[in-house]
Amino acid sequence: MGDAAEDRALAHLRAAGLRLVERNYRTPGRGGGEVDLILREPGGTLVFVEVRARASHGFGGAAASVGPAKQARLVRAARSYLLRLPAPPPCRFDVVAIDSGQLQWLRGAFDAG
Repeated sequence: MGDAAEDRALAHLRAAGLRLVERNYRTPGRGGGEVDLILREPGGTLVFVEVRARASHGFGGAAASVGPAKQARLVRAARSYLLRLPAPPPCRFDVVAIDSGQLQWLRGAFDAG
């Protein structure tokens, strides 16, 4: 279900004009994290996307599953990715939540703070 959800999210984001930079970026070493999709908006903003899918809305749904611990891992992974760049561009963290087949794109779902 995970790969299919990522494929669907990627198609949706591409249709909105974003360009794929990297998929399934993993930080090296233990205790790291993974970013499902890294895309770039036409204006240059780098978008780190977490994709979550749930078969039902139970337990708060897909978006609610991106809690503080998951957010912290995503921020660490994003920082690791940004260290590879000569100058970090503007960035944003989005979540694509798919509940019972319904896709919801949450722009700026959380901050790195």
